[in-house]
Amino acid sequence: MTRRRRLRYGDAGQAFPIYITVVAGLLFLAFAYFAVGQAAVNRSGAQTAADAAALAAAQDTRDQLADLWVLDVLDPTRWQDIFDGVGATNGCDRAYQLAAMNDASAECSPDGPLSYTVTAQTKKSVGDSVVPGTEDVRAHANATAVIESLCTFDLPDPGTPDPGTPTPGTPTGTPDPGTPDPGTPADPLPRLTCKDRDWDLDPDDPAGLPGPEDLFDVHLATRAG
Repeated sequence: MTRRRRLRYGDAGQAFPIYITVVAGLLFLAFAYFAVGQAAVNRSGAQTAADAAALAAAQDTRDQLADLWVLDVLDPTRWQDIFDGVGATNGCDRAYQLAAMNDASAECSPDGPLSYTVTAQTKKSVGDSVVPGTEDVRAHANATAVIESLCTFDLPDPGTPDPGTPTPGTPTGTPDPGTPDPGTPADPLPRLTCKDRDWDLDPDDPAGLPGPEDLFDVHLATRAG
C-alpha cells in the first residue's frame, strides 16, 4: 500500500510542471489575443476618424457651394459652374478639426473640386503587450468623401437682344436710354430639378429656396476589397 501511494505522489510531481507550462501557454495566448483585439479597436478608431474627417471636408465645401448658388441665383448662366464645384475654398481645415475630435491626426487632400481623401492616424498606440513592438504601433486608415450635384436645369433660349427703340436723331439699333439693359434677365428663372423634386424659384422668398442638402449629396466613396 505504501509503495502505491509513493508512486501516485511521484506521478503528481511529474505532472505539475506540465500543468504550469500549459497554464503559461494559455495566459500567453490570452494576452496575445488581447493585443490583437486592442489593435483592431485602434484600427476601427482610425477608420472612424478618417470617415468623419473626409465627410467634414466635403460638407464644408458643399455648404460653400450652396451659399454661392444663393448669391448667384439670379444668374442661371453661373449655376453649372457652381454645381461642378467651382468657387469653393479647400475644406481640409474641417477635416483636421474632426480628426482631432476623434483623437487622431490627419492628412487631407482634395481629389478635384468635389472630392477629398483623408488618411488618419490614431494618437494612441496599441500599448505594451506580449507581442514585441506594439508599444509604438498606431493605426492608420483612409477615407474618400464625394460631393455629388443633385440638380439639373435647362437655360432658356437667350433669343435676340432687343436693339432698343430708335428715337429721332439716333441711328437705328441704338438703345433708347429709357430701355432696360438687354443684359438684365427679364425671363423667369429656369425650373430646378433636384433628385425627385422640382423647384419653382422665387428669389424674393429665400426660405423657399433649396438648401445645401437639396442641392448636393455628400457620401463616402465605396472602398475596394
